[in-house]
Amino acid sequence: MILSVKNLCKNFADTQAVKRLNFQLSGGDITGFVGPNGAGKTTTLRMMASIEEPSSGSIELDGHSIISNPELAREKIGFVPDTLPTQDDMTVFEYIDFFARAYAIKPARRRVLVHDLMEFTNLLGIREKLLSALSKGMKQRVSIARSLIHDPAFILMDEPAAGLDPRARIELRELLRVLSRQGKGILISSHILSELSEICSSTLIIEQGAMLKFGSIEEITENDVSHRRLIIRPLGSLEEFSNFMILLPGVENLVVNGKFVEFDFAGSDDDAFNLLKEIVTAGRKITEFRFRQQNLESVFMNITKGEVQ
Repeated sequence: MILSVKNLCKNFADTQAVKRLNFQLSGGDITGFVGPNGAGKTTTLRMMASIEEPSSGSIELDGHSIISNPELAREKIGFVPDTLPTQDDMTVFEYIDFFARAYAIKPARRRVLVHDLMEFTNLLGIREKLLSALSKGMKQRVSIARSLIHDPAFILMDEPAAGLDPRARIELRELLRVLSRQGKGILISSHILSELSEICSSTLIIEQGAMLKFGSIEEITENDVSHRRLIIRPLGSLEEFSNFMILLPGVENLVVNGKFVEFDFAGSDDDAFNLLKEIVTAGRKITEFRFRQQNLESVFMNITKGEVQ
């Protein structure tokens, strides 16, 4: 199953919160949704969950519009908001059972389903606890259990790791991996970029409502050639080599770091090859010539400005 977003826009008065977003999600994929605060992530997720209506554009499940047919979204999409909307005087069991009733699941099936969901999300041991007494991590588990009641094909998560302790974050990652192996497509917004890199197959980066990058982690990090850092280990005098390098085209922000010379290089791979050839032709001896490995955090910092709308 494919969840497609096409030219999606959302306006609030004079502010365009989401600007012509285009991307698609597939079953079994975990996609990270990244952007500064106020970038439009929550608004996008709420539109995909049919909670808010877009100003224009389309959202489709296998070619069928969920804007004109929001019941399709509620059948096939689960939504985990950034905070658990709760009645604090309800127990964990009562809360999950309430939503199972709302989906008109028959009593015999409902008992089994609620038990299985609490077991899957490790909530059986606190089934009689009041929601008001739960930690942030346990509340997130309850929210995930609720989102799975109708066995959705896709799950949208808005900052599920925010405020969690390290153990709870690790357990959340493992839960997401299990859901992915079950074939569920997951779109997860988060500011913890290092953790997204560990579990996501692709990433969507937006700022001020507009898409900056979308693709696999490998594509995004490897294709960001505008902010790459070259590392060279020369033989001989580092000062002399640095004075030589600083005069070459494309070399910026050069520093000496131990036995290495590092600098920003905005050229292509072909430009890097020509730079290496120029160094060797000039009779300079080097033992290492490599780009610093890019990661999602460095790409995010390079391409975003941290601006809000």
